[in-house]
Amino acid sequence: MTSAPRRRRSRRPLGALVALALVACVVGVAAISADALGTGRLFDRVVARVDRFMAGPVPERPAPVTVLVSDPPEETDAPEASPTVTAGASSTLASPAPGATALPSATPIPRRPVNVDIVNDHAAVFAHELKVTWCASAGVQMTLAILRLGDTSNAFQRTIQGRVGEWESAADSHNGDWGPSAMALALDAYGAKGYQVRAYRSRQGALRDAARAIEKTHSPVLLLAWRGAHTWLMTGFRADADPALFSNAKISGTYILDPWYPDVSSIWGPSDPPGTFQDNAEMIRNYLPWKRPEGHYAERDGLFIAVVPTIVVTPAQ
Repeated sequence: MTSAPRRRRSRRPLGALVALALVACVVGVAAISADALGTGRLFDRVVARVDRFMAGPVPERPAPVTVLVSDPPEETDAPEASPTVTAGASSTLASPAPGATALPSATPIPRRPVNVDIVNDHAAVFAHELKVTWCASAGVQMTLAILRLGDTSNAFQRTIQGRVGEWESAADSHNGDWGPSAMALALDAYGAKGYQVRAYRSRQGALRDAARAIEKTHSPVLLLAWRGAHTWLMTGFRADADPALFSNAKISGTYILDPWYPDVSSIWGPSDPPGTFQDNAEMIRNYLPWKRPEGHYAERDGLFIAVVPTIVVTPAQ
């Protein structure tokens, strides 16, 4: 199913590599000695930066574009679905012929709360990110596990991470390695076709579109949380109406797989167990508009970003 990870040849001067290696060693010793306070993770970040530096410039190659999705109008309480037309009747409104019996009007679709989750056993498809910078690899891995295109083993996560050089691009991530476009390409490479990077002007617009995609494809959605710094996997939602029918359905929360669990972030706090229902307050706190410190992204800045399934995936037998 997969090819072996390929090591990228370094194009950096030897002196710079030696200097970076020394910095990594010093920081590593200091961090590990204070690991009781959780600062040992600093070593992983430094090593990741050294590895990225050794890999050379981020490739300038085409990447899947980010598609801006406009929020549907919310001023109506009527369902989005077209009115039902009785078989044999014309859809043109007209007065009935003299002596004819008028056709009954279509029964309105009731507005009822919904609770959807495509995963029954969240722990069975959960994968913790093996390194602090591997949330995207773990998110891709869990998506493939849900779709029965991969497993949750450490070896499989390392394989996915080792292949990121095949999918990275400067347009997708100025720092290299993972961006949402690389995630879509990785999913495609493993058989999860049709994932698309999408941007939204509002959080509710993003969550409604994600909810519709989950219902339509029975596949999870990757949310770019923490202003684009982290990957969450959305497997379901609660809403006051079916978002596939009502354009103004209010998403009250989501079911999330967070590859950071069981770790604690000094900025975002404790992570939650697999499948935790994240209510509206938690979504407001964690799912924030894209804003990356490494530079400008014309298609994403200030927008909510998600990697969304568009077709039903059929696992190979």
